[in-house]
Amino acid sequence: MRNQATAAVDRIESKTKDPDLDDIAQEVKGVAGDLKTAAVEQGRHLYEAAREQATSFADQRKNDAAQSVADLASSLRETGRSFGERPNIQAFVGSAADGLDQLAGGLRDRSFADIYGDVERYARRSPATVGAVAVVAGFLLARFIKSSADGLSESHAASQRGGGAAAAAAAKRRASSQPASV
Repeated sequence: MRNQATAAVDRIESKTKDPDLDDIAQEVKGVAGDLKTAAVEQGRHLYEAAREQATSFADQRKNDAAQSVADLASSLRETGRSFGERPNIQAFVGSAADGLDQLAGGLRDRSFADIYGDVERYARRSPATVGAVAVVAGFLLARFIKSSADGLSESHAASQRGGGAAAAAAAKRRASSQPASV
């Protein structure tokens, strides 16, 4: 746009040699330059504000994830105590809980940018592994969505056939067929 404005001013200047028009053309060029500078500066401020907000959001989610991992480690430790008569299992569960605690600490201590950089470097070093993980995650997500949709359609069909009891039985079957979440 600036090039078009400059070209228009240059055409005006070439058609006339009136000193007043030359002054006006120079004034227009100056104002256009000032507008461009102000627009670029405003764009930078908006970009920095959005970036800061996104980073803050990501750091908060990272801290929430670290707390969830720490809670999982604590629950795993409590579960491990129930294996008092089996020290091998208790040691294995305790070791897994320690590993989860280390993961939670690592998440808390590092910034989102550091974690993102590590993931990016790993993806560049081992693209086949990342691709395989993505395929497996996609497969598991598709299975979860399909099983959720099947359960919902069973429940809906049962309720349409007339029965609160049938719907309750379908819901019970669905609940018992899904794995327990940790």
